[in-house]
Amino acid sequence: MGHSMDKDIRPQPGIMDIALYQGGSSKIAGRDDVVKLSSNENPFGPGDLARQAYLRAGHDLHRYPSTDHANLRAALARQFGLDAARIICGAGSDEIISFLCQSYAGPKDEVLYSQHGFLMYRISALAAGATPVVAPETDRTTDVDALLAAVTKRTRLLFIANPNNPTGTMIPLSEVERLAQKLPRHVLLVLDGAYAEYADGYDGGAALVDARENVVMTRTFSKLYGLGGLRVGWGYGPQHVIDVLNRVRGPFNLSNVQLDVAEAALGDAAHITRSVSENARLRDWLADRLTGLGVPTQKSHANFVLGQFRDAEQAAACNAALLGEGLIVRQVASYGLPDCLRITVGDEAACRRVAHAIGTFMDRQR
Repeated sequence: MGHSMDKDIRPQPGIMDIALYQGGSSKIAGRDDVVKLSSNENPFGPGDLARQAYLRAGHDLHRYPSTDHANLRAALARQFGLDAARIICGAGSDEIISFLCQSYAGPKDEVLYSQHGFLMYRISALAAGATPVVAPETDRTTDVDALLAAVTKRTRLLFIANPNNPTGTMIPLSEVERLAQKLPRHVLLVLDGAYAEYADGYDGGAALVDARENVVMTRTFSKLYGLGGLRVGWGYGPQHVIDVLNRVRGPFNLSNVQLDVAEAALGDAAHITRSVSENARLRDWLADRLTGLGVPTQKSHANFVLGQFRDAEQAAACNAALLGEGLIVRQVASYGLPDCLRITVGDEAACRRVAHAIGTFMDRQR
């Protein structure tokens, strides 16, 4: 009886086309010296202010959180010079992406993104019943003209991550502005700024959001602020978009712990400064070292580097060798980059350890 029911109880179209998301591994059987460099986490973790707020929040676990996230939105507005009324908070920026697809795309609609774009664009589009559409990149970098050429009457959302994951590449703000200007009025441009803080002098597109009615920005506390385990993200957009998203957002989608710790993390200037400066220093060192070892990398504007190997077989062999040394990096074949490995910029010891292991592997290849 139970087995026959699956012929009659069916998920919505598109759901079964979603491959189950595989997050970065964190354990290797039989090893206790594992270094995880697969999920682009801040190697320094959360700052002291965030840790203290986390402990304080434990006293109010029996209380429901606010439904409007007013304190965190006000803090974000102060920090970045934004309009608090046009900020929405979610369980990571992933939830904001899901809200956008749920609200603006459905059957017979298209969701457009670049060739090596974040996997959640496709997943959220399919979950909403929409059709995901991919535009080619040039040299693993977002191509504005290719995106514009892929726009149709059915396109409802266009996602670009700038800087992009997993490539680390980004396009200048002038190109983002050109894309926004040339889009038809029925297309909403979403700027995924998960790594915006690591790009020097970049506002994630906030000024462009203020200047236009067809641009939304998403951001996260998971990377720079070291709160990946808490899942806190936010978005900023035109009032008409935020009003729509708040209609599908659950009233208690963020807990008191998430809200309080994120607000504290936002005010920890010392931790932010250290995290950004150390990432920039070690990112450049690691990229130069890998290139010298015969594993070229493109200029990264994020907190990871993408090493390119001779072919997919060599990349897989290197990944296996790194696992044997207790080092977990990210294979990115699912992003259409089977000959590459994405390596998070860890602390100095981790960077030196992974560079040494890759050097040893490459020596054996010669």
